[in-house]
Amino acid sequence: MTELASPGQLRASYLRWALVLVPGIVLLGFLSSAISGSGQGNAWFDALTKPLTYPPPQVFGIVWTVLYAMMGLSLAVIMAARGAWGRGRAVIAFIVQILLNLAWSLLFFAAHKISGALVLIGVLDVAVMVTMFLFWRVRPLAAGLLVPYLAWILFATLLNWQFLVANPNAEGQQGAPAVQRIEL
Repeated sequence: MTELASPGQLRASYLRWALVLVPGIVLLGFLSSAISGSGQGNAWFDALTKPLTYPPPQVFGIVWTVLYAMMGLSLAVIMAARGAWGRGRAVIAFIVQILLNLAWSLLFFAAHKISGALVLIGVLDVAVMVTMFLFWRVRPLAAGLLVPYLAWILFATLLNWQFLVANPNAEGQQGAPAVQRIEL
C-alpha cells in the first residue's frame, strides 16, 4: 500500500476544511465591513464623488460574499493537501493577504485614508499574486479559485485610485459636512 489516504478520505478532509473555512472567511469579511462602516450609510463615503466605473452599491455585498466563499474553498483545497511540498508557505501567504484585505476596509472607510488605502491595495494585489503562485505549486485548482478575486481587487485598485482623483480633499475628513437649518 503506497497511498497515504484513500480518495474518499481526501474528499472528507476537503469537505471538513471547507465547512469551517468558507463560513469563517465570509464571517471575517462581514465583520471587517461592519466594523469599518463600509458602503452606503457611511456619511463620509456617501458624500464622496463616485467615479463613473463605480458599480451599483448592492453589487459589492454579493460579489464579496461569493469571493470570500471562493477564498475559503481555495484554502480548503490547500489545507486538505497534507504533506504537500510548499503547503505551509502557501497558508502563510494566504493569511498575509487576507489580513491585508480586511485592513483595507478599515483604512478606507473608517480612517478615511484614501491614499493609504491605495498603497495598501497595491500591496494586496501583489500578495494575492504571490498566494496564487504558491497555491498553484501545491494544487492548481486552489490558485484557479482565486482568479476572480484577483480580477476584482485589481478593479478595486482602479476604483480606489479614481476615488482619490475625484475627491482630493476628502483624505482624513470626518463625515459629511453638517447641515445647518435656517428658520424663517
